[in-house]
Amino acid sequence: MIKKISKSILKFSYIVYKDTLRGDPFCIHKKAYRKYRQDGFKSMISRLDDEYKKTNNTNSKYLDQKKAYQNWIEENEEDIHLIEDLDYTPLISIITPTYNTEIKYLKEMIESVISQTYTNWELCIADDASTSSDTIDMLKDYETKYENIKVICRKENGHISEASNSALNLAWGEYLVLLDHDDTLSINALYEMTKKLNENKNLKLIYSDEDKIDEKGNRFDPHFKSGWNPDMFYSQNYLCHLVLLKKSIVDKIGGFRKGYEGSQDYDLLLRYLNEINYNEINRIEKILYHWRAIKGSTALNSKEKNYAHIAGLKVLKDYFSKKNENITVEGGLLANTYKVIYPIPEDQPKVTIIIPTRNKYTLLSKCINSIFEKTTYKNYEILVVNNGSNGPRILKYFEKIKNHDKIEILDYDKPFNYSAINNYAVKHASGEIITLLNNDVEVISKNWLTEMVSHAIREEIGAVGAMLYYDDDSIQHAGVILGIGGVAAHSHKYFKRNENGYFSRLKIIQNFSAVTGACIVVRKKLYEEVKGLNEENLKVAFNDIDFCLKLLKLGYKNLWTPYVELYHHESISRGKEDNPKKIKRFNTEVEYMKNMWGDYLIKDYYYNNNLCLIHENFGIKDR
Repeated sequence: MIKKISKSILKFSYIVYKDTLRGDPFCIHKKAYRKYRQDGFKSMISRLDDEYKKTNNTNSKYLDQKKAYQNWIEENEEDIHLIEDLDYTPLISIITPTYNTEIKYLKEMIESVISQTYTNWELCIADDASTSSDTIDMLKDYETKYENIKVICRKENGHISEASNSALNLAWGEYLVLLDHDDTLSINALYEMTKKLNENKNLKLIYSDEDKIDEKGNRFDPHFKSGWNPDMFYSQNYLCHLVLLKKSIVDKIGGFRKGYEGSQDYDLLLRYLNEINYNEINRIEKILYHWRAIKGSTALNSKEKNYAHIAGLKVLKDYFSKKNENITVEGGLLANTYKVIYPIPEDQPKVTIIIPTRNKYTLLSKCINSIFEKTTYKNYEILVVNNGSNGPRILKYFEKIKNHDKIEILDYDKPFNYSAINNYAVKHASGEIITLLNNDVEVISKNWLTEMVSHAIREEIGAVGAMLYYDDDSIQHAGVILGIGGVAAHSHKYFKRNENGYFSRLKIIQNFSAVTGACIVVRKKLYEEVKGLNEENLKVAFNDIDFCLKLLKLGYKNLWTPYVELYHHESISRGKEDNPKKIKRFNTEVEYMKNMWGDYLIKDYYYNNNLCLIHENFGIKDR
């Protein structure tokens, strides 16, 4: 009972700490105290346990993101008018097609351009044969008053692609940005873009963070974006707004294409990417664009325009057909998301699945049974690495499976060292693809190995990770975010299985800095190239993060896919880091990671500076 009280006190302290962080000090402990008054001490402890789980759950109803964003605006945009002189001040053309735009929103859009702190711009508007005389009159009025506002009124309605090209024909700028007719720019939008160009004139694509505005102009739902994330971009157009492009390249590729309406920007960007290198892409981690969210817009509901989803699918199919005719594309798990399917040769590359274990018969047998029952991929072997098992059930199990044509049992009789065990097994692997798999993992998806191998054999890809769930179907792993907790933590931990995550990130293939080693697939050649897991400095913790960062440093991209699902009965076989020896070892490993990878941990390229490093829920950073 004393031990349980001690644990509850620790949890109580943690809850108060979390309450304070979210600006709601001592909220939960009052609930626990009321429970004590009503039902007694045991009920209070039970309530603390429940609230601890809720508090640690990143979906907690207490995390008011809307309020947090308003605080963020106040704290981060108070000095927005302070700008520096720039040496390089190119003309930027703003491309805007209009059609029967509500006057209020049209005026707000134009005024947001006129108010720019950067002054070398031109607004190129093409009206697509609006039937509203108010729209035409307002456009002509602004054109008369401002010499850098150009308007062309099309005689026939040609839809958004043709209208955008008409606006493009008015443009004389060296660079372009696209602005929808009812959206607005941040006052410093063009200045920030130009400032980035002054830092690096070789940049050919710059994109920013964005948020939404309602009918009254209230801002909400900020999208703080990843660094350039090609696999995410193939899954959805996450760049969206605001994007700066070089006009000469847009002209070269022929501008907007008719027939892709609804995803015409996506089509333009994909063709544009064929003309530039990825090191010519950069982002600005500031909100520079406000996307109007009104009834009928995709800003409010991605299902509003099904034709946009269909057009996006057409765009991707066209894009990949020119790269590899065997690559296929299908609709994703959500509206306006997509799944790119990469081919595997008919002569499947052999996969070696490495499973370290010490005793734990129930876990291991469940793991191996799930592989045999669920795996549709044919060409694989399993190396079970026995690290000093002595239980009669596990030894009997080894005798039973050792003659299976897909299983080999290796004995590793040295003290536990996760890195060394896996490195030892890789030396005995006959496969050209390595899969590291914990013995407490259970396969759910029948296509798990096929899906992971299809990405692992891509030339540009390093390590491939999967969606892992706890027993209660809450999320244990959906990619790794560097810096959380000092070193790293799992994205969207404790979210429910059916949730979409931050801007659909739980439902799309994407790149991460790292993925967990509980289930990781990588080419053997790459494993050996980075000299495997670090068995000297990272015997237990963070060896998977270190491994992924070594791949990242060599230029490979690590990838996570939601289309592979497994259960992970996390660290049941190892236990917790709860004795002095383990704590000392863990702290040493933390220090090693900070010394070795400090720059990566401070700023995760696939995360965003405006997101917090306390929770795993993509919450807004509290400055």
